[in-house]
Amino acid sequence: MLAALSLRLPQKGIVLDACAAPGGKSLVMASRMNKETSLLCNELSAERRRRLVNVLDGHLDIEKRGRVKVSGFDTAAQGGRKSEHGRFGAILLDAPCSSERHVINDETALAKWTSARPRSLARRQWALLSSCFLMLEPGGSLVYATCALGEEENDGVLARLFEKYGSEIIADDPDIAEGEKTAHGRLILPDKDNGMGPMYVARIRKKVVDP
Repeated sequence: MLAALSLRLPQKGIVLDACAAPGGKSLVMASRMNKETSLLCNELSAERRRRLVNVLDGHLDIEKRGRVKVSGFDTAAQGGRKSEHGRFGAILLDAPCSSERHVINDETALAKWTSARPRSLARRQWALLSSCFLMLEPGGSLVYATCALGEEENDGVLARLFEKYGSEIIADDPDIAEGEKTAHGRLILPDKDNGMGPMYVARIRKKVVDP
């Protein structure tokens, strides 16, 4: 919810929930958008996409559901299409991550964990984030979130974005009370935030370039 509430929604246009399943964050954004705004909920996995559709169908009224669409493209590749550049007025990227809280409570997941996993995920996260930035319209808001502990998947991914597109980015604190401030966002830790987290939330805006 914190990630979805942190996103600055446009007054009109299209909002992208880039990795939308199972649908809770999409419901939060749908409840906040006005009548001139629509939401595209994207989920690459067909199985998770079916669950997403069921959540949306079961919790949105007819009017709002009509302005919420579901798609299944690869977000990391979509930014490579110039026709998609600047398409979305706001984007939420709740990226696939290490999710240490899940791993430590799942013996199978813990047994499969290796130190290479965060590095692999960070590469995927960078591909997703850089693609989303290309798809964000000038002036638009982008929230990047994970439930990972390590800097490699959090500030490290944002640092790469600033390194490549820094002249086009405006840092924008996510306006949440929880968590400690990091170089590019906020990190919520269970031992410091009443059991919440771990969770990382960062928010940026794309600069409007004068003609």
